[in-house]
This record gives sequence, C-alpha cells and structure tokens, in this order.
Amino acid sequence: MDAADFKAVRDAVRRLVREDVVPREDEIEETDAIPEDVRRKAADMGLFGYTVPEEHGGLGATLSEDVQLAFEFGHTTPAFRSMFGTNNGIAGKVLVNAGTEEQQRHWLPRLAEGAVASFALTEAEAGSDRQEPRRGVRRGNLRAATTSDGHSPRPPRCVGALLVFGPSAHSDRQRAAQPLPLPRSAAVA
Repeated sequence: MDAADFKAVRDAVRRLVREDVVPREDEIEETDAIPEDVRRKAADMGLFGYTVPEEHGGLGATLSEDVQLAFEFGHTTPAFRSMFGTNNGIAGKVLVNAGTEEQQRHWLPRLAEGAVASFALTEAEAGSDRQEPRRGVRRGNLRAATTSDGHSPRPPRCVGALLVFGPSAHSDRQRAAQPLPLPRSAAVA
C-alpha cells in the first residue's frame, strides 16, 4: 500500500469511527456487540486484514501504519478494535510468520475478508509463552488445549477460526510451537 492509499484508508477509518461507531457506543455497551452494519463496513474496508499481506487479500499495512490506525480506533470503544485485533495481531502475524504455505493460502484470505480468529495454547501453565510447549494438539484432539481453569476454549460465536499452538509432531525444530488453525466447528463441542 503506498502513502496515498494509506492516507485514504486512515481517513476512511477516521470517518467510520466518528460517524458510525462513536454515536452507537451506548448501543454497543448495552448489547455487548458491534452492530452488524458496522461490522460489515469494517470488513468491506479491509479492517479485518489490514496487516495481512496484500498477496493474501489484506491491505499489507506496515507497523507504522498499524500504529496510526490504532490512534484512530482509540477514539471509540475498545470493543470496535477488538473485533478484528486478533486477525491483525497474534493470529494473523503468527500465520504470516510461522504458518505453512498451505495454512497461509487457506486462512489469511478468510481473515482478511472478515472471519474472526481467536487464539489458544495447548497447555494452561504456558501463559503466553509458546516457545516450549510440552503437549501437542492435532485435529480431532482439541481437548489438549485448555484454559487456566482446565476447560477447553470456547470461541465467541463470531469466531471463524481458532488458532491453537502446540509442538508439531512433524517439526525438526526443538519443540517449536506450530500454529494449528481450526475451523470454529472443530473448536466447539
């Protein structure tokens, strides 16, 4: 994205936040949800994948551009940015940096289009350290992914993918954590 394109995106985000989101903050607070028309506008603008590389359908925003957009998102309820923050942060970045080519081709375009990702680790005691997991996870074995209270993660109803981390049985790296994106249907019992 060149400078002129980014300026247009930033200006559009500024208008969306101030004209569509701020006036509905009470509604968002009362319903604990972003209205569908606002969600659709954000998706149509590319906000669910603004840091996803352009070759995967995202806007390809740089870190500096991400920060500038964060200032715009900061003018309203944090719930608005939270709606697509994981796509542009921990889930999207991990898929870009550590996902297989197949995972990137499959999942990144979906995130950029508006599917929402969530994130889990395969062991409760890992905290946010994904470098040395001890238990693995594979399709059909999501029970290995637990929260600190021992329960399987339950993604919000709007989540399109749950990104689970665990050591890969196929990795030559020393116990390196690998992303395992799962469709929402696999994550909800």
